[in-house]
Amino acid sequence: MTAATVAGDGGVPAPHRLTIGKVLSALSEDFPDVSASKIRFLEAEGLVTPHRTASGYRTYTDDDVSRLHYVLTAQRDRYWPLKVIREALDALDRGLSDPGVESAGRPRPPAPSADPEVPTPHDLAARRDVSLTGPELREATGIDRDTMLALETYGLLQPDEKGHFGHDALAIAAAARTLAGHGLEARHLRPFRTAADREIGLVDQVLATRSGSGTREQRAAEIASACIALHVALVRSGLSR
Repeated sequence: MTAATVAGDGGVPAPHRLTIGKVLSALSEDFPDVSASKIRFLEAEGLVTPHRTASGYRTYTDDDVSRLHYVLTAQRDRYWPLKVIREALDALDRGLSDPGVESAGRPRPPAPSADPEVPTPHDLAARRDVSLTGPELREATGIDRDTMLALETYGLLQPDEKGHFGHDALAIAAAARTLAGHGLEARHLRPFRTAADREIGLVDQVLATRSGSGTREQRAAEIASACIALHVALVRSGLSR
């Protein structure tokens, strides 16, 4: 039910355009009584918006055909009035899910799904046994000595008692290198260290004051995974505004 993509400067192909006659042919198998006047009536009611050529002819996309099929099915099988269909189409346009023809229900919000970019509790609880020297870390991630020193100074890279760095240091250094390409220096990244420490403190506070099932490590990983998911969702939401 999404709007068809229109060709632009990016070279995206224009949608395939159909005449009203071809639309009728596409719909006739399921709706043998459908007519051009019926489609024009649905257009007048705002349920479908065909493209108009320079000469005034209506042309339709495959998405328009799918939309018309939905409208006609809702009328025939669900006995929905146009007001309800219009509300359902609006819900579908906003990303809600259609429960299917066999159901008389209206579109409903999609169930939350795990973000593949967010580590799972299992990922966070897994032990990583890599131990890298400073030169090995620089070689693996492409950061220079000065950048690495700055990352240590601002607390983003934290070596162990032997001066070695764990697996997560690879991700930290690689991210810092990418951000440096956008003009962000190590000193600009200090708020990330502060925010991470606050989240760690929150996890520790919850573990100390609330009981739950599973081991302490399992609970810590589950809480931390949810905190990261919340952070990612908030950033994504802010960028989309």
